[in-house]
Amino acid sequence: MEMTIGKLAAAGQVGVETIRYYQRRGLLDTPRRSTGVRRYGDGDVRRLLFIRQAQTAGFTLEEIKELLDLDSGEDRDRARNLARNRIGALDARIAALQRAREALQRLVGECATDKSGPCPILASFDL
Repeated sequence: MEMTIGKLAAAGQVGVETIRYYQRRGLLDTPRRSTGVRRYGDGDVRRLLFIRQAQTAGFTLEEIKELLDLDSGEDRDRARNLARNRIGALDARIAALQRAREALQRLVGECATDKSGPCPILASFDL
């Protein structure tokens, strides 16, 4: 299925300028004009969705470009190492978020409606 840049952007839930930015960065190809309009296909949608998911996982655009380049190659070690490093970073972020959640739970308990006095907001975040 062929589509315009606007439809590609909509499929990836990004703006047209984001598509152009990704093209300038080498993450997406810029197709030739066909009857004055650039046409994008399913492969472009797939690549755009991968970029968005990789960003959500915390990969930088440079790392995403490297992963996309590795997709057509045979350097499985590099791809595996990039993924392992990202898993480690995600694990650290998850641990930090869990600590923040626990602090907020302490705050809810310390600021219960049946207690009097000020709510110890700063103390609830002490680890």
